[in-house]
Amino acid sequence: FMARVYNFSAGPSMLPEPVLRNAQAELLAYHGSVQRGRELSHRSSWFEEILASTEAAMRRVLGVPDNYRIGFFQGGATQQFAMVPLNLMTTGTADYLVTGNFSKKAAEEAAKFGTARIAASSKDRNFTYIPDVKAVEYDPNASYIHICQNNTIFGTTYVELPQVEGIPLVADVSSMIFSEPTDVTRYGCLYFGVQKNVAPAGMAVAILREDLLGRSAKGIPAEKIPTMMNYTTLLKADSMYNTPPCWCIYMTGLMMDYLEHEIGGLAQMQQINQAKAKVLYDYLDGQSFFKNPVEPRYRSRMNVTFTSPTPELDKEFCAEAAKAGLLNLKGHRLVGGMRASIYNAMPPQGVEALVAFMEKFRRAHA
Repeated sequence: FMARVYNFSAGPSMLPEPVLRNAQAELLAYHGSVQRGRELSHRSSWFEEILASTEAAMRRVLGVPDNYRIGFFQGGATQQFAMVPLNLMTTGTADYLVTGNFSKKAAEEAAKFGTARIAASSKDRNFTYIPDVKAVEYDPNASYIHICQNNTIFGTTYVELPQVEGIPLVADVSSMIFSEPTDVTRYGCLYFGVQKNVAPAGMAVAILREDLLGRSAKGIPAEKIPTMMNYTTLLKADSMYNTPPCWCIYMTGLMMDYLEHEIGGLAQMQQINQAKAKVLYDYLDGQSFFKNPVEPRYRSRMNVTFTSPTPELDKEFCAEAAKAGLLNLKGHRLVGGMRASIYNAMPPQGVEALVAFMEKFRRAHA
């Protein structure tokens, strides 16, 4: 391996070097198979072993109880925006907390199948905080409450979860899953695209409580749900109704092995991530050239947003950073500025290199 640059992309993001090395070693032959690792038939005993071991490892790493099913799906988290209401909006209405771009898109998609009631929003302050989930007036008739738990674009995260008796919580956890311990029992359904913290782009994972299966949106009979959008059909087939995203499943298995055996579990991963984020936020708070707009209580540990004094300096910063091997720091077009995504695979040295470059840039332009 050549010396790696530091990729701060919000996704597809960095993968840990040990995971890439394992994939490289098995790329031309998987455990003695004459077929290459990427060419294994999804109906072969080799792939059946990969699928089963990946799910089992995910259950161990995340602590998924036996009464939850795990599905590996194509379409990314964006397809889940439609699958959730199609399968779970049984009363014809659901509560959505809109705290950023993706929760907004999820609500817009759900509105095609019923009432997506905006129970709370942080749009009034440009999504720089998370509403107090305990102060929200939830609809007692809601089929579920939906959140996007970590907001990739705006750099915010929930510190508390909505918990309402009898109303399941559904969460898009794409940009924070596996970064810290997660109590799966607090959710009826959680789903995530894998391209941020888990595997190459091309797959979503949904984890659903079994009692929520076999349903459909009010007014839409279960048999009318498109087959590839039906949780029950796909999960009954163990994610093998059609050809699954085999390579992504394989890479997810390697990532689970890395988290379990090299990192030592999610509590240790959380400590590493907290320490990385602290280095960057401490620097941001200790000077006045760069600014982070998020209320400190709701700052994301995965996606750190910041700006320099002018848009012109922001552009110059990103260009100079790229020359220094610090890539993809340009902020999302909705907010501008810069964004450093420091997912699990970003080593502490990458954050330290970024802070050192920021200070050098500040001194040159202050």
